[in-house]
Amino acid sequence: MILAFKIVLIIVSIILIASVLLQEGNSAGLSGSIGGGAEQLFGKKKSRGYQAILTKATLIGAIVFIICALVLVFFEGR
Repeated sequence: MILAFKIVLIIVSIILIASVLLQEGNSAGLSGSIGGGAEQLFGKKKSRGYQAILTKATLIGAIVFIICALVLVFFEGR
């Protein structure tokens, strides 16, 4: 049981690292934060496509990672 959670944790870690590294950065530097901050805040978000898939993969991966880590801590503590 513990081995299965460790394997899942390793796989999810690799997926999480890859999904974070493949995402675009959304910072435009100092000039973007002063001049175009309102456009980024109230502008349209990319709800479809490659970035949306990566965002969902990152969110799901983070949730599964935290759950697996907490389960492993619980079982290892016994």
